[in-house]
Amino acid sequence: MFTRSALFVVALLACAHAEDWPEWRGKGRRGVWTETGIVDKFTEKGLRVEWRTRIRNGFSGPAVAGGRVFVTDFSSTDGRKGIERALALDERTGRILWTREWEANYTSLMGTYAIGPRATPTVDGDRVYTAGAMGALHCLNAKTGEVIWKKDYIKDYNYHVPTWGMNSAPLVDGDRLIALVGGEPDTRVVAFDKKTGKELWRALPSDSEPGYAQPLIVESGGVRQLIIWHPLAVASLQPATGEVLWQQPFKVHMGLTVATPVSSGARLMVSSFYNGSMMLELDESKPAARMLWKGSSNSEIKTDGLHALVTTPAIVGDYIYGICSYGQLRCLNAKTGERVWESLDATGERARWASGFLVRNGDRFFINNDHGDLIIARLSPEGYQEISRTHLIQPTANPGNRREKTTVNWSHPAYANRHIFARNDEEILCASLEK
Repeated sequence: MFTRSALFVVALLACAHAEDWPEWRGKGRRGVWTETGIVDKFTEKGLRVEWRTRIRNGFSGPAVAGGRVFVTDFSSTDGRKGIERALALDERTGRILWTREWEANYTSLMGTYAIGPRATPTVDGDRVYTAGAMGALHCLNAKTGEVIWKKDYIKDYNYHVPTWGMNSAPLVDGDRLIALVGGEPDTRVVAFDKKTGKELWRALPSDSEPGYAQPLIVESGGVRQLIIWHPLAVASLQPATGEVLWQQPFKVHMGLTVATPVSSGARLMVSSFYNGSMMLELDESKPAARMLWKGSSNSEIKTDGLHALVTTPAIVGDYIYGICSYGQLRCLNAKTGERVWESLDATGERARWASGFLVRNGDRFFINNDHGDLIIARLSPEGYQEISRTHLIQPTANPGNRREKTTVNWSHPAYANRHIFARNDEEILCASLEK
Protein backbone atom coordinates (compact mmCIF):
# COMPACT_ATOMS: atom_id res chain seq x y z
CA MET A 1 0.00 0.00 0.00
CA PHE A 2 1.45 3.35 -1.07
CA THR A 3 1.40 6.25 1.38
CA ARG A 4 0.05 9.57 0.19
CA SER A 5 3.61 10.94 0.15
CA ALA A 6 4.77 8.04 -2.02
CA LEU A 7 1.90 8.58 -4.44
CA PHE A 8 2.91 12.24 -4.66
CA VAL A 9 6.44 11.21 -5.68
CA VAL A 10 5.10 8.78 -8.29
CA ALA A 11 2.88 11.52 -9.69
CA LEU A 12 5.81 13.91 -9.98
CA LEU A 13 7.97 11.35 -11.75
CA ALA A 14 5.18 10.38 -14.11
CA CYS A 15 4.42 13.96 -15.08
CA ALA A 16 6.21 14.42 -18.40
CA HIS A 17 5.25 18.09 -18.65
CA ALA A 18 5.76 19.08 -15.02
CA GLU A 19 6.91 22.61 -14.38
CA ASP A 20 8.02 24.64 -11.38
CA TRP A 21 6.75 28.05 -10.31
CA PRO A 22 10.00 29.82 -9.40
CA GLU A 23 8.81 33.41 -9.02
CA TRP A 24 5.89 35.83 -8.91
CA ARG A 25 3.17 34.69 -11.38
CA GLY A 26 5.30 31.78 -12.54
CA LYS A 27 8.20 31.61 -14.98
CA GLY A 28 8.57 34.89 -16.83
CA ARG A 29 5.93 36.50 -14.57
CA ARG A 30 3.29 35.84 -17.25
CA GLY A 31 0.52 34.31 -15.16
CA VAL A 32 0.42 31.35 -17.56
CA TRP A 33 0.48 27.71 -16.47
CA THR A 34 1.29 25.32 -19.33
CA GLU A 35 1.01 21.92 -17.62
CA THR A 36 -1.38 19.33 -19.02
CA GLY A 37 -3.18 16.49 -17.29
CA ILE A 38 -5.04 18.94 -15.06
CA VAL A 39 -8.58 18.37 -13.76
CA ASP A 40 -11.46 19.50 -15.94
CA LYS A 41 -13.71 20.17 -12.96
CA PHE A 42 -13.71 19.66 -9.21
CA THR A 43 -15.47 16.80 -7.42
CA GLU A 44 -18.10 17.43 -4.76
CA LYS A 45 -15.48 16.61 -2.14
CA GLY A 46 -13.17 19.30 -3.49
CA LEU A 47 -9.40 18.94 -3.92
CA ARG A 48 -7.26 16.31 -2.24
CA VAL A 49 -4.97 18.19 0.14
CA GLU A 50 -1.56 16.50 0.24
CA TRP A 51 -0.29 18.42 3.25
CA ARG A 52 -0.77 21.45 5.47
CA THR A 53 1.99 23.22 7.39
CA ARG A 54 1.60 25.92 10.03
CA ILE A 55 3.17 29.28 9.16
CA ARG A 56 2.80 32.87 10.35
CA ASN A 57 1.36 36.09 8.91
CA GLY A 58 2.06 37.35 5.42
CA PHE A 59 0.69 38.32 2.01
CA SER A 60 3.60 36.88 0.01
CA GLY A 61 2.77 33.97 -2.27
CA PRO A 62 4.90 30.80 -2.44
CA ALA A 63 7.50 29.91 -5.05
CA VAL A 64 8.15 26.27 -6.00
CA ALA A 65 11.41 25.03 -7.52
CA GLY A 66 13.78 22.09 -7.25
CA GLY A 67 11.49 20.05 -5.00
CA ARG A 68 11.13 22.87 -2.47
CA VAL A 69 8.51 25.45 -1.57
CA PHE A 70 9.73 28.89 -0.49
CA VAL A 71 7.62 31.44 1.39
CA THR A 72 8.05 34.32 3.84
CA ASP A 73 6.12 35.31 6.97
CA PHE A 74 6.10 37.59 10.05
CA SER A 75 5.38 37.30 13.77
CA SER A 76 5.02 40.21 16.18
CA THR A 77 7.25 40.47 19.24
CA ASP A 78 6.16 43.96 20.36
CA GLY A 79 3.23 45.57 18.57
CA ARG A 80 4.36 46.24 15.00
CA LYS A 81 7.91 45.16 15.73
CA GLY A 82 8.74 41.55 15.08
CA ILE A 83 10.51 38.92 13.05
CA GLU A 84 10.31 38.33 9.30
CA ARG A 85 11.24 34.85 8.20
CA ALA A 86 12.05 32.91 5.04
CA LEU A 87 11.12 29.21 4.99
CA ALA A 88 11.91 26.29 2.73
CA LEU A 89 9.55 23.30 2.81
CA ASP A 90 9.79 19.89 1.21
CA GLU A 91 7.47 19.95 -1.80
CA ARG A 92 6.31 16.36 -1.24
CA THR A 93 5.59 16.48 2.49
CA GLY A 94 5.42 20.11 3.61
CA ARG A 95 8.12 19.47 6.20
CA ILE A 96 10.05 22.63 7.08
CA LEU A 97 13.65 22.14 5.94
CA TRP A 98 15.10 25.44 7.14
CA THR A 99 14.18 28.94 8.28
CA ARG A 100 16.05 32.24 8.22
CA GLU A 101 14.94 35.16 10.42
CA TRP A 102 15.61 38.91 10.64
CA GLU A 103 14.11 41.78 12.64
CA ALA A 104 11.49 44.04 11.05
CA ASN A 105 9.77 47.16 12.35
CA TYR A 106 6.40 47.83 10.70
CA THR A 107 5.64 51.00 12.71
CA SER A 108 5.54 53.23 9.61
CA LEU A 109 3.14 50.99 7.67
CA MET A 110 -0.63 51.38 7.59
CA GLY A 111 -1.75 49.40 10.62
CA THR A 112 -4.42 47.27 8.95
CA TYR A 113 -1.87 45.74 6.58
CA ALA A 114 1.19 45.64 8.86
CA ILE A 115 1.07 41.88 9.18
CA GLY A 116 3.79 40.43 6.98
CA PRO A 117 5.94 40.34 3.84
CA ARG A 118 4.33 40.94 0.47
CA ALA A 119 6.88 39.87 -2.15
CA THR A 120 7.00 36.32 -3.53
CA PRO A 121 10.49 34.74 -3.27
CA THR A 122 12.49 34.48 -6.50
CA VAL A 123 14.34 31.18 -7.02
CA ASP A 124 17.37 30.91 -9.29
CA GLY A 125 19.09 27.51 -9.18
CA ASP A 126 20.83 27.10 -5.83
CA ARG A 127 19.82 30.57 -4.59
CA VAL A 128 16.57 32.12 -3.42
CA TYR A 129 16.01 35.87 -3.11
CA THR A 130 13.54 37.34 -0.62
CA ALA A 131 12.36 40.93 -0.10
CA GLY A 132 10.84 41.92 3.23
CA ALA A 133 8.14 44.54 3.72
CA MET A 134 10.67 47.04 5.09
CA GLY A 135 13.29 46.60 2.38
CA ALA A 136 15.42 43.72 3.66
CA LEU A 137 16.79 41.92 0.60
CA HIS A 138 18.40 38.52 1.18
CA CYS A 139 20.21 36.12 -1.11
CA LEU A 140 19.99 32.72 0.55
CA ASN A 141 21.37 29.29 -0.20
CA ALA A 142 18.28 27.40 -1.38
CA LYS A 143 19.49 24.16 0.17
CA THR A 144 20.55 25.39 3.61
CA GLY A 145 19.10 28.89 4.11
CA GLU A 146 22.60 30.29 4.68
CA VAL A 147 22.87 34.02 3.97
CA ILE A 148 25.06 34.56 0.88
CA TRP A 149 24.61 38.34 0.84
CA LYS A 150 22.03 40.89 1.95
CA LYS A 151 21.00 44.52 1.54
CA ASP A 152 19.02 46.91 3.71
CA TYR A 153 17.28 49.45 1.48
CA ILE A 154 16.72 51.86 4.40
CA LYS A 155 20.35 51.89 5.58
CA ASP A 156 22.08 51.30 2.26
CA TYR A 157 19.96 53.50 -0.02
CA ASN A 158 18.07 55.92 2.23
CA TYR A 159 14.85 54.18 1.24
CA HIS A 160 11.59 55.73 2.45
CA VAL A 161 9.16 52.84 2.90
CA PRO A 162 5.75 53.65 1.38
CA THR A 163 2.47 53.22 3.26
CA TRP A 164 1.90 49.64 2.13
CA GLY A 165 5.50 48.48 2.40
CA MET A 166 7.87 46.93 -0.12
CA ASN A 167 5.92 44.66 -2.48
CA SER A 168 8.20 44.19 -5.45
CA ALA A 169 9.90 40.80 -5.91
CA PRO A 170 13.45 41.00 -7.33
CA LEU A 171 13.94 39.78 -10.89
CA VAL A 172 16.80 37.54 -12.06
CA ASP A 173 18.13 38.43 -15.51
CA GLY A 174 21.31 36.64 -16.53
CA ASP A 175 23.96 37.43 -13.91
CA ARG A 176 21.91 40.32 -12.55
CA LEU A 177 19.33 40.64 -9.80
CA ILE A 178 17.13 43.64 -10.59
CA ALA A 179 15.22 45.23 -7.73
CA LEU A 180 12.84 48.13 -7.24
CA VAL A 181 14.61 49.98 -4.41
CA GLY A 182 13.24 53.52 -4.38
CA GLY A 183 16.19 55.09 -2.56
CA GLU A 184 18.51 58.01 -3.26
CA PRO A 185 20.20 59.20 -5.34
CA ASP A 186 18.68 57.81 -8.55
CA THR A 187 18.08 54.35 -7.15
CA ARG A 188 14.47 53.72 -8.02
CA VAL A 189 15.84 50.61 -9.74
CA VAL A 190 19.12 48.87 -8.87
CA ALA A 191 20.85 45.89 -10.49
CA PHE A 192 23.08 43.73 -8.31
CA ASP A 193 25.48 40.95 -9.18
CA LYS A 194 23.22 38.06 -8.27
CA LYS A 195 26.07 36.03 -6.77
CA THR A 196 27.89 38.69 -4.74
CA GLY A 197 25.40 41.53 -4.20
CA LYS A 198 27.75 44.07 -5.80
CA GLU A 199 25.87 47.00 -7.31
CA LEU A 200 26.12 46.95 -11.11
CA TRP A 201 23.97 49.93 -12.04
CA ARG A 202 21.27 52.23 -10.74
CA ALA A 203 18.56 54.03 -12.70
CA LEU A 204 15.66 56.48 -12.51
CA PRO A 205 15.36 59.29 -9.95
CA SER A 206 13.32 58.67 -6.82
CA ASP A 207 11.17 61.74 -7.37
CA SER A 208 8.00 60.01 -6.24
CA GLU A 209 6.96 56.98 -4.22
CA PRO A 210 8.68 53.85 -5.56
CA GLY A 211 5.36 52.17 -6.34
CA TYR A 212 4.53 48.51 -5.92
CA ALA A 213 4.76 46.94 -9.39
CA GLN A 214 7.01 44.05 -10.33
CA PRO A 215 9.90 44.45 -12.85
CA LEU A 216 9.23 42.64 -16.12
CA ILE A 217 11.33 41.69 -19.17
CA VAL A 218 9.81 41.89 -22.66
CA GLU A 219 11.38 41.52 -26.10
CA SER A 220 10.48 44.11 -28.72
CA GLY A 221 12.19 46.36 -31.24
CA GLY A 222 14.99 43.83 -31.61
CA VAL A 223 16.09 44.16 -27.97
CA ARG A 224 15.25 42.89 -24.51
CA GLN A 225 13.57 45.61 -22.44
CA LEU A 226 13.20 45.92 -18.68
CA ILE A 227 9.76 47.38 -17.96
CA ILE A 228 9.42 49.44 -14.79
CA TRP A 229 6.00 50.89 -13.99
CA HIS A 230 6.37 53.61 -11.38
CA PRO A 231 3.86 56.25 -10.17
CA LEU A 232 4.93 58.82 -12.79
CA ALA A 233 5.49 56.73 -15.92
CA VAL A 234 6.01 53.40 -17.62
CA ALA A 235 9.74 53.14 -18.32
CA SER A 236 11.81 50.82 -20.49
CA LEU A 237 15.45 50.23 -19.49
CA GLN A 238 18.34 48.37 -21.07
CA PRO A 239 18.65 45.40 -18.65
CA ALA A 240 22.46 45.19 -18.84
CA THR A 241 23.17 48.88 -18.20
CA GLY A 242 20.05 50.58 -16.83
CA GLU A 243 20.01 53.01 -19.77
CA VAL A 244 16.55 54.51 -20.26
CA LEU A 245 15.21 53.48 -23.67
CA TRP A 246 11.87 55.28 -23.42
CA GLN A 247 9.28 56.52 -20.93
CA GLN A 248 5.56 57.09 -21.27
CA PRO A 249 4.11 59.46 -18.64
CA PHE A 250 1.23 58.11 -16.55
CA LYS A 251 0.66 59.76 -13.18
CA VAL A 252 -0.86 57.31 -10.70
CA HIS A 253 -2.63 58.52 -7.56
CA MET A 254 -1.20 57.42 -4.17
CA GLY A 255 1.56 55.45 -5.88
CA LEU A 256 -0.78 52.51 -6.54
CA THR A 257 1.15 50.76 -9.29
CA VAL A 258 0.14 47.36 -7.92
CA ALA A 259 -0.99 45.12 -10.79
CA THR A 260 1.90 43.76 -12.86
CA PRO A 261 2.30 45.18 -16.40
CA VAL A 262 1.11 42.65 -18.99
CA SER A 263 2.30 42.21 -22.55
CA SER A 264 1.02 40.38 -25.60
CA GLY A 265 2.79 40.79 -28.91
CA ALA A 266 3.34 44.50 -29.43
CA ARG A 267 0.87 45.46 -26.70
CA LEU A 268 1.86 46.48 -23.17
CA MET A 269 -0.80 47.38 -20.61
CA VAL A 270 -0.88 48.77 -17.08
CA SER A 271 -3.93 49.28 -14.88
CA SER A 272 -4.40 51.20 -11.62
CA PHE A 273 -7.11 51.53 -8.97
CA TYR A 274 -7.87 55.25 -9.35
CA ASN A 275 -6.53 56.17 -12.79
CA GLY A 276 -7.64 53.19 -14.82
CA SER A 277 -5.73 51.56 -17.65
CA MET A 278 -3.27 52.58 -20.34
CA MET A 279 -2.36 50.51 -23.40
CA LEU A 280 0.95 51.03 -25.19
CA GLU A 281 2.04 49.78 -28.59
CA LEU A 282 5.68 48.73 -28.71
CA ASP A 283 7.60 49.66 -31.85
CA GLU A 284 8.72 46.48 -33.61
CA SER A 285 11.64 48.16 -35.41
CA LYS A 286 13.32 49.95 -32.48
CA PRO A 287 12.97 50.30 -28.70
CA ALA A 288 10.12 52.81 -28.53
CA ALA A 289 6.44 52.91 -27.62
CA ARG A 290 3.35 55.00 -28.22
CA MET A 291 0.11 55.23 -26.30
CA LEU A 292 -2.80 53.48 -28.03
CA TRP A 293 -5.42 54.53 -25.51
CA LYS A 294 -5.89 55.54 -21.90
CA GLY A 295 -8.95 55.61 -19.67
CA SER A 296 -10.37 59.02 -18.85
CA SER A 297 -11.71 58.30 -15.35
CA ASN A 298 -9.75 59.09 -12.17
CA SER A 299 -12.48 57.67 -9.93
CA GLU A 300 -12.55 54.29 -8.21
CA ILE A 301 -16.36 54.26 -8.50
CA LYS A 302 -17.21 55.95 -11.82
CA THR A 303 -14.93 53.76 -13.86
CA ASP A 304 -14.85 53.76 -17.65
CA GLY A 305 -12.75 50.69 -18.40
CA LEU A 306 -10.66 48.64 -16.01
CA HIS A 307 -9.33 49.99 -12.70
CA ALA A 308 -7.33 47.07 -11.33
CA LEU A 309 -5.69 46.87 -7.92
CA VAL A 310 -4.74 43.44 -6.61
CA THR A 311 -5.57 41.56 -9.81
CA THR A 312 -3.19 41.62 -12.78
CA PRO A 313 -5.22 41.55 -16.02
CA ALA A 314 -4.73 39.10 -18.90
CA ILE A 315 -4.58 39.87 -22.62
CA VAL A 316 -5.92 37.10 -24.86
CA GLY A 317 -5.96 37.95 -28.54
CA ASP A 318 -7.81 41.23 -28.98
CA TYR A 319 -9.44 41.16 -25.54
CA ILE A 320 -8.49 42.01 -21.96
CA TYR A 321 -9.85 40.30 -18.87
CA GLY A 322 -9.39 41.72 -15.39
CA ILE A 323 -11.07 42.56 -12.10
CA CYS A 324 -12.01 46.18 -11.52
CA SER A 325 -11.98 48.33 -8.38
CA TYR A 326 -15.17 46.90 -6.86
CA GLY A 327 -14.91 43.26 -7.87
CA GLN A 328 -16.30 43.46 -11.39
CA LEU A 329 -14.65 40.94 -13.71
CA ARG A 330 -14.55 42.84 -16.98
CA CYS A 331 -13.78 42.22 -20.62
CA LEU A 332 -12.35 45.08 -22.67
CA ASN A 333 -11.57 45.49 -26.33
CA ALA A 334 -7.76 45.57 -26.40
CA LYS A 335 -7.71 47.83 -29.46
CA THR A 336 -9.88 50.57 -27.96
CA GLY A 337 -10.25 49.98 -24.22
CA GLU A 338 -14.02 49.87 -24.56
CA ARG A 339 -15.89 47.60 -22.17
CA VAL A 340 -17.49 44.49 -23.65
CA TRP A 341 -19.07 42.96 -20.53
CA GLU A 342 -18.77 42.66 -16.77
CA SER A 343 -19.74 40.08 -14.16
CA LEU A 344 -19.62 39.76 -10.36
CA ASP A 345 -19.89 35.97 -10.46
CA ALA A 346 -16.19 35.32 -9.84
CA THR A 347 -15.74 37.58 -6.81
CA GLY A 348 -19.28 37.19 -5.48
CA GLU A 349 -19.76 40.74 -4.24
CA ARG A 350 -19.54 44.37 -5.29
CA ALA A 351 -17.11 45.67 -2.69
CA ARG A 352 -14.04 47.88 -2.60
CA TRP A 353 -10.88 45.87 -3.46
CA ALA A 354 -12.81 42.62 -4.05
CA SER A 355 -10.38 40.60 -6.12
CA GLY A 356 -9.04 37.36 -7.52
CA PHE A 357 -5.89 36.10 -9.24
CA LEU A 358 -6.14 35.02 -12.89
CA VAL A 359 -3.85 32.24 -14.16
CA ARG A 360 -4.32 31.00 -17.70
CA ASN A 361 -4.13 27.26 -18.40
CA GLY A 362 -4.85 26.39 -22.02
CA ASP A 363 -8.21 27.79 -23.06
CA ARG A 364 -9.41 28.39 -19.51
CA PHE A 365 -8.49 30.30 -16.37
CA PHE A 366 -7.94 29.29 -12.79
CA ILE A 367 -9.21 32.11 -10.58
CA ASN A 368 -8.48 32.38 -6.86
CA ASN A 369 -10.95 34.87 -5.39
CA ASP A 370 -10.40 36.55 -2.05
CA HIS A 371 -13.08 34.42 -0.36
CA GLY A 372 -10.63 31.53 -0.65
CA ASP A 373 -12.43 29.83 -3.57
CA LEU A 374 -10.70 28.26 -6.56
CA ILE A 375 -12.63 28.61 -9.82
CA ILE A 376 -12.19 27.13 -13.29
CA ALA A 377 -13.74 29.40 -15.91
CA ARG A 378 -13.64 30.26 -19.59
CA LEU A 379 -13.41 33.93 -20.46
CA SER A 380 -14.37 35.05 -23.96
CA PRO A 381 -15.90 38.09 -25.67
CA GLU A 382 -19.25 36.31 -25.21
CA GLY A 383 -19.00 36.38 -21.42
CA TYR A 384 -17.98 34.63 -18.21
CA GLN A 385 -18.53 30.86 -18.22
CA GLU A 386 -17.91 29.19 -14.87
CA ILE A 387 -17.00 25.52 -15.18
CA SER A 388 -16.34 24.53 -11.60
CA ARG A 389 -15.68 25.97 -8.14
CA THR A 390 -14.38 24.67 -4.82
CA HIS A 391 -13.32 26.20 -1.53
CA LEU A 392 -9.54 26.02 -1.20
CA ILE A 393 -8.36 27.97 1.84
CA GLN A 394 -9.76 30.00 4.70
CA PRO A 395 -9.41 33.78 4.26
CA THR A 396 -7.69 35.31 7.32
CA ALA A 397 -6.57 38.88 6.46
CA ASN A 398 -8.47 42.00 7.49
CA PRO A 399 -9.47 43.86 4.29
CA GLY A 400 -9.87 47.15 6.11
CA ASN A 401 -13.45 47.72 4.93
CA ARG A 402 -16.91 46.24 5.34
CA ARG A 403 -17.28 43.09 3.28
CA GLU A 404 -19.63 40.12 2.97
CA LYS A 405 -16.90 38.19 4.74
CA THR A 406 -14.88 39.92 7.46
CA THR A 407 -11.62 38.48 6.15
CA VAL A 408 -9.97 37.98 2.73
CA ASN A 409 -7.16 36.03 1.12
CA TRP A 410 -4.81 38.25 -0.91
CA SER A 411 -1.90 35.84 -1.41
CA HIS A 412 -1.21 34.63 -4.94
CA PRO A 413 -0.90 30.81 -5.05
CA ALA A 414 1.70 28.82 -6.98
CA TYR A 415 0.80 26.22 -9.62
CA ALA A 416 3.52 23.61 -9.99
CA ASN A 417 3.85 19.93 -10.87
CA ARG A 418 0.07 19.50 -11.21
CA HIS A 419 -0.53 20.91 -7.74
CA ILE A 420 -1.59 24.21 -6.22
CA PHE A 421 0.24 25.73 -3.26
CA ALA A 422 -1.70 28.35 -1.29
CA ARG A 423 -1.20 30.17 2.00
CA ASN A 424 -2.96 32.40 4.49
CA ASP A 425 -1.86 33.81 7.87
CA GLU A 426 -2.02 30.41 9.54
CA GLU A 427 -0.99 27.71 7.10
CA ILE A 428 0.36 26.81 3.71
CA LEU A 429 -1.15 23.86 1.85
CA CYS A 430 -0.54 21.71 -1.19
CA ALA A 431 -3.49 20.22 -3.10
CA SER A 432 -3.55 18.00 -6.19
CA LEU A 433 -4.94 19.29 -9.49
CA GLU A 434 -4.04 16.16 -11.42
CA LYS A 435 -6.73 14.31 -13.37
